[in-house]
Amino acid sequence: MKRSFSLVDVLLVLAFCGHIAWTVKASSQCKQALSREIRPHSVAITEFGAVGDGVTLNTKAFQNAIFYLNSFSDKGGAKLFVPAGRWLTGSFDLISHLTLWLDKDAVILGSNNPDDWPVVDPLPSYGRGVELPGGRHRSLIYGRNLTDVIITGDNGTIDGQGSVWWNWFQRKTLDYTRPHLVELMNSTGVVISNLTFLNSPFWTIHPVYCSHVIVQNVTILAPLDSPNTDGINPDSSNDVCIEDCYISTGDDLIAIKSGWDEYGISFARPSTNIIIRRLIGHNRNGSGIAIGSEMSGGVSEVYAENLYFFYSSTAITIKTARGRGGYVRNIYILNVTLVGVDTAIRVSMELLTYSRILCHGFPRNL
Repeated sequence: MKRSFSLVDVLLVLAFCGHIAWTVKASSQCKQALSREIRPHSVAITEFGAVGDGVTLNTKAFQNAIFYLNSFSDKGGAKLFVPAGRWLTGSFDLISHLTLWLDKDAVILGSNNPDDWPVVDPLPSYGRGVELPGGRHRSLIYGRNLTDVIITGDNGTIDGQGSVWWNWFQRKTLDYTRPHLVELMNSTGVVISNLTFLNSPFWTIHPVYCSHVIVQNVTILAPLDSPNTDGINPDSSNDVCIEDCYISTGDDLIAIKSGWDEYGISFARPSTNIIIRRLIGHNRNGSGIAIGSEMSGGVSEVYAENLYFFYSSTAITIKTARGRGGYVRNIYILNVTLVGVDTAIRVSMELLTYSRILCHGFPRNL
């Protein structure tokens, strides 16, 4: 049976309160991962027949390279190097103890053929595809049940070429929910850094049921009118650090989620201990940071500071829907600069009781 949502102790603490403890926690959780990028074994994607002409489909090359590197997972792990070029591919799986490294002039391109993005089961905390009943297309870069996986480089690019998916979505010709650009599921020790992500078909970076995730120094771009191209969506995940990112997309820059309705309530895995620092960005239709609306497993302990949002509709949003259940607790936001933003804080929910909302010291719109 669904529970009605009750908002208990939502704190928007926009002042110095708790800042010392917060700083200590953030420094520990958002540690640099440079030492973890050193792997004793390394191969280039070209060793497996890949051609970086932007036309040749390289899905098999990525799959074969990663299958080979799996033999080193118990020997310190391995690195797959993607050199300069335009590397067209369909969806491929990562493995544990792997570094996927992109050269500064390397571009991984998502195929425009939906058959190259396999259909997989819906997430258990959603019970169906987010957009359509049934399954969903798997992300371009995908992994599940992984430990110690790094996606990084010298500011290389991963381009989902999402415009075909946006057109199918708007024309209502999709058979399944659109794919994300990167999705890691049931994984721990995840680092995504020093890359540019372009034109995701749906959400861009989606860690779901993950722990100890670091997203550092990434740029995420999609047209301002592209549908649902969220930037980074931690979903039923804990101990997540997002810092030094620039995001400009068609929807929320960061959206913290935890499943929806009876599926999210039953799965009962919250998102908690989420740290967001030094985020810059804008959009037209979404928020700078959103909590929900899929939050049936609960969201708590979110710490965000040094945010700069410009020419956007809303800076901070807490949103849900009737009967969604769950909770939102202990949301701390400090040092926000807004330029040309219509609404600083929006709480959009139904059937709620508010026990405490503290909004002290939120900066004025510039």
